[in-house]
Amino acid sequence: MSVVIPVKDDAERLRVCLDALGRQSVAPLEVVVVDNASTDDSAQVARAAGARVVREDRPGIPAAASAGYDAATGEVIARLDADSIPNADWVRAVAVSMARRPWLGAITGGARFSGGPRLLRRAGAALYLGAYQWALLLALGHPALFGSNLAMRRESWEAVRFAVHRSDTEVHDDLDLSFHLGGRFAVAFVPGIAVQISHRPLTDASSMRRRFARGFHTVFVHWPAELPWHRWRTVLARRRATRTERSTPVAESVLDTPRTAD
Repeated sequence: MSVVIPVKDDAERLRVCLDALGRQSVAPLEVVVVDNASTDDSAQVARAAGARVVREDRPGIPAAASAGYDAATGEVIARLDADSIPNADWVRAVAVSMARRPWLGAITGGARFSGGPRLLRRAGAALYLGAYQWALLLALGHPALFGSNLAMRRESWEAVRFAVHRSDTEVHDDLDLSFHLGGRFAVAFVPGIAVQISHRPLTDASSMRRRFARGFHTVFVHWPAELPWHRWRTVLARRRATRTERSTPVAESVLDTPRTAD
């Protein structure tokens, strides 16, 4: 399994993220850090931790994340953000989830805040991410991928890599990916692969406004072709087509040793 982390000028949070990846119960095949023209020492931090660094000078997370997915060599491509802190069993949990559900093209998980008032770390994140999921369910017809904690099969990425809006700096790359993947593959929310994330979304009003604006922009760039009634018809047809596959038994012997996601 490859883990892709886009970063721009976030060296200290990246250091914490990479330290958590270094303490996984099952090591990933590789960690690919995409340096989006950082002016700090993000790239040096990544190399010091043993990650492979890919440089992407085109601005924006869509371009950076896509470059990382392109460069990844694993059969499963997972994604974290620089401020993500995966639990010690995160890699294994992602690998097991994908291996046990061969009909899924992508999965996503939840999160809790790593900072801020202790009582709000889990509840605040649940409210924030719950609102994100419920607001987009009607538009997508399936769970929305969350960029701080997702994984997809290599074949899934290769099917949409030329369709995603990687050059549009105003789209949310994870929501854009949700639109493109969800029309072709099954997408599921898996509770057991939670991570910690920064509580920055709730502390910066201008950042929150920008997130909402980009969310609306991302939805609108997919219309009218992906209007909800068109979208649901496509998603329901795909679900019917994969119903038989879901009933097929899955061998789990590949889960017994490290690095088996690939």
